[in-house]
Amino acid sequence: MSLSGLYPRPMSVVSVAYRLAQLGVRAAGPLVGVLPGAGPAKLARGIAGRRGSDVRLSRWGREGRDPTRPIVWFHAPSVGEGLQARAVIEALRRRREGVQIVFTHFSPSAEKLADAMPADATGYLPWDLPGSVRPVVEALRPDALVFTKTEVWPVLTEVAAENRIPVVLIAATLPPGAGRLRWPARTLMRPTWAALNRVAAIATEDGGRFADLGVAADRVVVTGDPGIDSAAQRARAANPQAPYLKPFRDAPRPTLVAGSTWPSDEDVLAPALDVLGQELRVVLAPHEPSPERVTSLVRRFGAGGRTAATLADVEGAGTAAGVDVVVVDRVGVLAHLYTVGTLAYVGGGFHGAGLHSVLEPAAARLPTTFGPRHHNAKAAADLMASGGGVEVADAAALAATLGGWLTDPVTLDYAGKRAYDYIDAHLGAAERTASILDDLLVRR
Repeated sequence: MSLSGLYPRPMSVVSVAYRLAQLGVRAAGPLVGVLPGAGPAKLARGIAGRRGSDVRLSRWGREGRDPTRPIVWFHAPSVGEGLQARAVIEALRRRREGVQIVFTHFSPSAEKLADAMPADATGYLPWDLPGSVRPVVEALRPDALVFTKTEVWPVLTEVAAENRIPVVLIAATLPPGAGRLRWPARTLMRPTWAALNRVAAIATEDGGRFADLGVAADRVVVTGDPGIDSAAQRARAANPQAPYLKPFRDAPRPTLVAGSTWPSDEDVLAPALDVLGQELRVVLAPHEPSPERVTSLVRRFGAGGRTAATLADVEGAGTAAGVDVVVVDRVGVLAHLYTVGTLAYVGGGFHGAGLHSVLEPAAARLPTTFGPRHHNAKAAADLMASGGGVEVADAAALAATLGGWLTDPVTLDYAGKRAYDYIDAHLGAAERTASILDDLLVRR
């Protein structure tokens, strides 16, 4: 394919309603922080973080960018997508020494991840309006714009295409029931999909659905999920002597690590644990470990004769002996905590927002359970097919599954091995994706 063929015709019109909605949220920003209880909310944090992000990124483009080196702008909405992007960034840096990286995110939950990202500049994605994104694009002059998994922004895509900047979607995921496949999103977003130069899909089925949305079929490539590479790397990086891991290893005990839980998950976990008894230790990591949530969970799961404490308490004591439930009071440690587990439960499968990542426990060789609402997670279905994961419909099913594993070490070991074998068999997506980006940089 010639270089000229990489640039489809930019979209001519983006929905007026979409732009008005962006303007409305931005204009309401100063009010959000003064609403009762809104200050610490994610919405308020996101709006505050986005304030001036276009100015900061533009300034770095003018003052920090090295015009003799290629630059790639990666965007990921939140932590999970950010980890996928990081695996590709690291692979691209190995391939192309000196490449400059800009990383932006949407969710406040990705702030700490952004701080640790191997990037030259990081920040919130500016508002998706011409007056916000055009100055940033013109200041950064990226050689490629890379979106991750699901989040593609129409105006930013349009401005990039106007400037003949290749736009790529990596770790591209499109489940059969996704809202983007239905009207009105399907119609409104069609020009945006058509403007993509490459779609690196996690599976053949996902790639086919992107082609149905308007992406040229010859621009869709199946690379696999770079999140698998990221999960494997994080499991390998766990330090057994870390102060938040050593207490568990010094006091060995069958341990369930329940990661990224929501109240709907905890309503299933609590009665299941009552059935299983106190022999099983639980490490409970709520999706959003606010002080209020952590305190509430310690109180709830410390009832009925169990002893509950926070992860900070266990660290301070230097031992987990005598503690039945440990509530994780921070983000950024869950992938490593899975490595001290015997089995796992992943949250999100009992509400409509979607299942969280099952890759981290699988990379730690843990047989994994989750709720029935996992349509958004291909890896969950794959784990079930491999024998490394089990869907549970309610508390009774969860207790039966966990109890069956705990009383049959051979079956437990086999399920853990099958979970890890799935990870091992699907490594390499980050390198394959980085190869595509490197090829675009060569063409530039």
